[in-house]
Amino acid sequence: QVQLVESGGGLVQAGGSLRLSCTASGNIGSINHMGWYRQTPENEREFVARIISDGTAEYADSVKGRFTISRDNAKNTVVLQMNSLKPEDTGVYYCNIEWSNVFYRSFNSWGQGTQVTVSS
Repeated sequence: QVQLVESGGGLVQAGGSLRLSCTASGNIGSINHMGWYRQTPENEREFVARIISDGTAEYADSVKGRFTISRDNAKNTVVLQMNSLKPEDTGVYYCNIEWSNVFYRSFNSWGQGTQVTVSS
């Protein structure tokens, strides 16, 4: 059983910043990808950013230059620093990890989601 606990969402004015954090716990052998997705009532869940175990990061075009993803492998934690927020960044943000157990079987797990609201 793997659990992802997210924190850091909230309400902020346009141009402000928020920091999301997600910590994974449970019977994890290793974590490959750690990332964030977001969803609004109007849209499907969309990719925001992810970081792989060697530190290589990828971003959606809409957040490049504003968001920064980082991870602490020792703590199984991924952080998304969001700056220069825009109203269109509003949504529920979900943490996602791709991990392997001690038998090298791969799994994909999601957090419960945290609301980010950016007011204009």
